[in-house]
Amino acid sequence: MQDVKYNDYLKEVTEILPSGSFLTVKSGNKVNTMTIGWGTIGFIWGKPIFMVAVRDSRYTFNLIEESDQFTVSIPFDGAMKEELNFCGTRSGRDYDKFKECNLTAVPGIKVDTPVIGGCKLHYECLIRFKQAIDPNNLAPFFDEKWYPEKDYHTLYFGEIVASYIDEQV
Repeated sequence: MQDVKYNDYLKEVTEILPSGSFLTVKSGNKVNTMTIGWGTIGFIWGKPIFMVAVRDSRYTFNLIEESDQFTVSIPFDGAMKEELNFCGTRSGRDYDKFKECNLTAVPGIKVDTPVIGGCKLHYECLIRFKQAIDPNNLAPFFDEKWYPEKDYHTLYFGEIVASYIDEQV
């Protein structure tokens, strides 16, 4: 693993994220990963931040609410499409995604939550702020398009405490 600055791969993250990346959360002895296509990297409160969105109905929501950290693992060059599809369409309530997809949980460097082996880029984050989306403050077009079933996201702002690439991927 080679340390990189949080913003060294912004262009790549911006292009890859909509196609899917892994958000991994650990609470106690439970670990789950899910596919995300939304998120952003920025600089807030004097710190590098990765903001992720998790719908309240997701199994991962229960875990992240009990945790103070998460990781984001980003595959490059279209890798891991089948795994991303599975982890984005199946719930951790019903499946052990690591077993089903033969995913490797690699221990985090600075957090207790693992990253996903086989991905090129990893971010380890400590949750510094969270906010449930208030539909009263959401543009009506977005509400109609993205939340027809009123299953809103909670936004988690994680301070990036480690970012690195796996040179062997």
